Amino acid sequence: MATTKWAIDPTHSEIGFKVKHMMFTNVSGKFGTYDATISAEEDDFTKSSIEFSANIDSINTNNSDRDNHLKSADFFDAENHPKLTFVSSSFTNIDDENYELAGDLTIHGVTKPVKLATEFSGLMKDPWGNTKVGLNIEGKINRKDWGLNWNSALETGGVLVGEEVKLNIELQLLKQ
Repeated sequence: MATTKWAIDPTHSEIGFKVKHMMFTNVSGKFGTYDATISAEEDDFTKSSIEFSANIDSINTNNSDRDNHLKSADFFDAENHPKLTFVSSSFTNIDDENYELAGDLTIHGVTKPVKLATEFSGLMKDPWGNTKVGLNIEGKINRKDWGLNWNSALETGGVLVGEEVKLNIELQLLKQ
C-alpha cells in the first residue's frame, strides 16, 4: 500500500484546552504555533503515524500576564522546554465515526501515555479539489502528572488553578 502524507490546515484547526479557575469557571487557551508529521497507509488512519509539536511560547489565553506566567518556570518553563510533543502509538476504530488515539505526550520534559477520544469526520473534497479530513480530539489530563504543580490557595478554600486540563483539538488535515 502507498503511504499518504497529511498536513494540518492551520486556518481551519485549533489546539485548545480548558482548566478550572478559582474552582468554578473555565479559562480557555490555545497554542498558535504548531506542526505535525502525519502519514497513513492510503486513507486508513488506523494504520497511521502522527507526530505533533506545539511551541509553548505561542500559548494564548487572552491575558498576557497569565500567558507569561504559564511560560515561566512555575508552569511550562518554556525557556528549558520550548515545545510539547505527541507521538502516536495507535489509532483504533471504535465505531463508524469514533476512534481512540493513543500515544506519548511530552510536556515540561515528562513523557506519559495518553488516550484521546477522536471523532473522525471522514474524507471530503473542498471546492478547490483538495482532499481533507476532519478530526475532533478530546481528552483530559492531570497537569501535575507532567510536573506543572504551581497553585495558590484561596481564602474561601480550594485552589486558584484546577489540576484537570480538558483538551479540545479541532484538526482539518490536507492530503499532500
